[in-house]
Amino acid sequence: MCGSRGIGAAIAKRLAADGARVAVTYSRGAGAAASVVKEFERGGGTAIAIQADAADADAVRNAVEKTVAAFGRLDVLVNNAGAAIPKPFEETTLEEMNRVIDINVRGVFVATQAALKYMKSGGRIIMIGSRVGERVAAPGLVPYSATKGAVKMFSQALAREVGGPGASPSTTCNRGRSTRI
Repeated sequence: MCGSRGIGAAIAKRLAADGARVAVTYSRGAGAAASVVKEFERGGGTAIAIQADAADADAVRNAVEKTVAAFGRLDVLVNNAGAAIPKPFEETTLEEMNRVIDINVRGVFVATQAALKYMKSGGRIIMIGSRVGERVAAPGLVPYSATKGAVKMFSQALAREVGGPGASPSTTCNRGRSTRI
């Protein structure tokens, strides 16, 4: 399971090229997701597109269930949904902050928890972080930086708790690639 545009689409393409059956998720932009699926199918791969807003816990859980129903298993979860509201912190509303937290942190927690029950015998959970979760690179990204730092710590703590014969969580950080979040 992975995103359908930007970094998520690139990861999905690589997984498909390596022979994985891929579920791409999208919150909006069904056309882009369908295009990614068609590209995989033209290359001989298998893929499905599932609408799921990362801020909607039920939609995220359902996306995991649909993936398992379609493919019979779940081996890799890529938590790459992200949201940022680039503006000074003093101007950031509570609603904006909640949206960033819901997508960048809560969505990761929900997707990971839903996926773990299918990864008892092994699997990979990949968190897409950001360099601003390690050190603040630019002003105007306080909520985003805080949430990406939370994802990094979540991944490290989860690896201690479930790593080994079961799922293996890890974080990789975007270090400067421009994305449309």
